[in-house]
Amino acid sequence: MYYIGFDIGSSSVKAALVNATTGKSIASVNEPEEEMEIVSVHEEWAEQNPELWWKHVCTASKRILKECKVNSEEVIGIGISYQMHGLVLIDDKGSLIRDAIIWCDSRAVAIGNNAFETIGEEKCMSTLLNSPANFTASKLKWVRDNEPEEYKKIHKFLLPGDYIAYKFTGIANTTKSGLSEGTLWDFKEDKPAQWLLEHYDITPDLIPEIVSTFSDQGKLSPEGAEASGLVSGIPVLYRAGDQPNNALSLNVFNQGEVAATGGTSGVLYAVTDTLYAKEGLKLNNFAHVNHDTEQVRIGKLLCINGAGIQYRWLKKNLKLETDSYQMMNSYAAEIPVGSDNLQLIPFGNGAERMFDNKTIGTHISNLNLNIHTRSHILRAALEGIAFSFVYGMEILKKDGTPIKIIRAGNDNLFRSDIFSNTVATLIDQEIEIYNTTGAIGAARAAGLTNGSFKDFGTIVTQNDYVKTYSPLKNQEEYKVAYENWKKELKRIIKNDIE
Repeated sequence: MYYIGFDIGSSSVKAALVNATTGKSIASVNEPEEEMEIVSVHEEWAEQNPELWWKHVCTASKRILKECKVNSEEVIGIGISYQMHGLVLIDDKGSLIRDAIIWCDSRAVAIGNNAFETIGEEKCMSTLLNSPANFTASKLKWVRDNEPEEYKKIHKFLLPGDYIAYKFTGIANTTKSGLSEGTLWDFKEDKPAQWLLEHYDITPDLIPEIVSTFSDQGKLSPEGAEASGLVSGIPVLYRAGDQPNNALSLNVFNQGEVAATGGTSGVLYAVTDTLYAKEGLKLNNFAHVNHDTEQVRIGKLLCINGAGIQYRWLKKNLKLETDSYQMMNSYAAEIPVGSDNLQLIPFGNGAERMFDNKTIGTHISNLNLNIHTRSHILRAALEGIAFSFVYGMEILKKDGTPIKIIRAGNDNLFRSDIFSNTVATLIDQEIEIYNTTGAIGAARAAGLTNGSFKDFGTIVTQNDYVKTYSPLKNQEEYKVAYENWKKELKRIIKNDIE
């Protein structure tokens, strides 16, 4: 028997099968081959048709069953991970009213900022643990104000994963974790933040039924089964946003555990056991997958826009003899810690929230034409991105977040010894590396709900563990390099202000 997991991204849909007894990953597929289109009819808008997600879910489901020679009757449950902060609107017949406004759309920034100022920081931070900002609630307010005819048709609003579950089951529901990612959960009262919707002049009746993250969230309808190639009556057993789900995939459930991602952008997702949000303007706070009133588990999410994109830019433009990150890493390894005082500031991918939404830009500092080479630039780039992660962790610590262990997927930046050793040494904590994905995690989470997997951590360790980076002994060299980098960063920020 098997569980199937889906990860609904804005670029592609991933599907994975795991063995229902061992939790071992059997196979994964991506659909479509080319990245899905994001429609941007105005600057800073980003929309997608949710039917496109469903189409690729169904294609991926049928494809993975066929390629693995698995009968649909052998799949006993579904888990769903999805792109966060989106807004999907359906009418009373379950039909889409408009395209989804997705996570990277920023049309509602002013609405959220105005609400934060009007309602007040104390109220927002003590109840929502966030500013309303550009999240789902503010996007819904934008529809109310700018598309009144469409707004009148709304029966329920859904998050992207809620819509996929709806297509499977015909039942519209959501989760506490999902509502929190849309700034729609009042943590103090432990219920939907109806007062925020009322502030936006939106009826709270638009909130769907709330189900537990790990629960029978509805069974496949005949229509959902026929479209997906699965069997009518099997349950959707789990649903979570991509960052909480990524943490689950890496066995990050408890205070002090951190899930890290080092892709185009960098993400730190740290779990705490307190409802506390001192640095709520620099990071976000969401109900983690295992949060409840008896066991508080908050995921603190800090995003670094300028991360792997810088290393990718160097790969594209340096025209190395061998076009690979491995070659870049080998050149960088020729240079000592600190890159002979060459610093790269990696924030060239738009505004950075941890710098109060300032656009810092990418900078090369202290370049000495008599000393520095291509290898120096590559080492300084890896160190600069690693330093930005350490800087982000300092913000998490200011917010009262302990960091005891970091777990990361075996991809992108964390494949670099220089990057991983730099982070581990400066924060004086181990970094564990695992071969897993969000779709695999979602499939295993379905098994966790169903009682198939008693010890989730053991399943992850036995099936996915790759290696551990431990802090190096020459910590002082790394500290000096980091302080030099921070000195340059402060100089750049000060000059920008002046």
